[in-house]
Amino acid sequence: MFKKILIANRGEIALRIIRACKELSIQTVAVHSEADADSLHVRFADEAICIGPAPSNESYLNMVRIISAAEVSGAEAIHPGYGFLAENAEFAEICDSCDIKFIGASADVIRRMGNKSEAKATMKKAGVPVVPGSEGVLKDFAEAKRLVKDIGYPVMLKAVAGGGGRGMRLVESEDQLEMNFMMASAEAEGAFGNADLYMEKFIKNPRHIEIQVMGDRFGNAVHFGERECSIQRRHQKLLEEAPSPVVSEELRQRMGEVAVRGTKKVNYEGAGTIEFLLDEDHNFYFMEMNTRIQVEHPVTEMVYNCDLLKDQIRVAAGEKLEYKQEDIKPTGHAIECRINAEDWERNFMPNPGRIETLHFPGGPGIRIDTHTYAQYQIPPYYDSLVAKLIAFGENREVALARMRRALDEFIVEGIKTTIPFHRRLIDNEDFIKGRFDTGFLDRITL
Repeated sequence: MFKKILIANRGEIALRIIRACKELSIQTVAVHSEADADSLHVRFADEAICIGPAPSNESYLNMVRIISAAEVSGAEAIHPGYGFLAENAEFAEICDSCDIKFIGASADVIRRMGNKSEAKATMKKAGVPVVPGSEGVLKDFAEAKRLVKDIGYPVMLKAVAGGGGRGMRLVESEDQLEMNFMMASAEAEGAFGNADLYMEKFIKNPRHIEIQVMGDRFGNAVHFGERECSIQRRHQKLLEEAPSPVVSEELRQRMGEVAVRGTKKVNYEGAGTIEFLLDEDHNFYFMEMNTRIQVEHPVTEMVYNCDLLKDQIRVAAGEKLEYKQEDIKPTGHAIECRINAEDWERNFMPNPGRIETLHFPGGPGIRIDTHTYAQYQIPPYYDSLVAKLIAFGENREVALARMRRALDEFIVEGIKTTIPFHRRLIDNEDFIKGRFDTGFLDRITL
């Protein structure tokens, strides 16, 4: 087991990693920007090193400074959390060349799964269902025009190196194809430095279902069921839950088996997520693989009574998975609301500033993952996450009741947050009955 781990991240995920390390008797090193000097992850780590000013490219994305901090502190491993360098193949390679263990997938796997067309082709070879579309990168507009005749409208044009909805265009008819091809290509070039596109059949009213997987270096892999992630705005998740209201035990087993097959195909090591689109007839299609821990991992931990961060660290240290698939059983239901520093009534406008008053909810079945406290200054430089509020109960009805209570108890003064949005959302009749998909928030008024 590692003796010391450097955490190349900030906020609640950095604090979450510190807690896992403490339970494993591992020393921790926090790195931070000047803007995060007062963050809780800096306070609770065993050591803390400032790696630069507030802008991410001068601190949390500065590989040289992070590696230097690891070498100076004597850290044997780096945990990247999520975001920033978590899915950066070059950073994983640099860690390896410096004899520092990167706690995550190998550089090769990160690169292969980060390329959407290659990831799709790899999963297809593993027998994972994929959305009908191009076999790889579209050579040009002429090829797109030929291919769409076989696929049929509507189709989606997607950036090969894409993410977060950028470089993505819906094309519903032939007269829209050329304009959207040019726009998606230009946007992909600007956002990712790669203009390559691929094409997929557009799945109407899909749900976003993801399967949590864990693999070790000995070829073992398991899954921890599914998470329902369909409540989104501009392809960004706002609320997640486990299990999904529409996934049966039989479907869960099939999706899990397929996800494990894909995980083994790429010799995956660590915590990862296979993401699927689920159509109205409950057919599921591979969308992408996230080669890191997810923001929404707590709902899985609550339902499966596990610690994914500790397991991720153990696997990175060379240990075998301690359990087999038949040992992993779900119990109850968990819901996570992302409490962001945003004014949801003004189109979710970011609202950084000082938290004047803060009171966290408590009671049975409530978990809070946060790095904030009263008088904490939410900086404008990073994501706007204030806290993750998780409610657990023996079924979805109980989890929803606890979430309503917790949201009513959650007091944040000094900044605007998404708490009022979540209060209205979980009282929506269609949401309560599980009748929603990824376009749900675009169709309703809360």
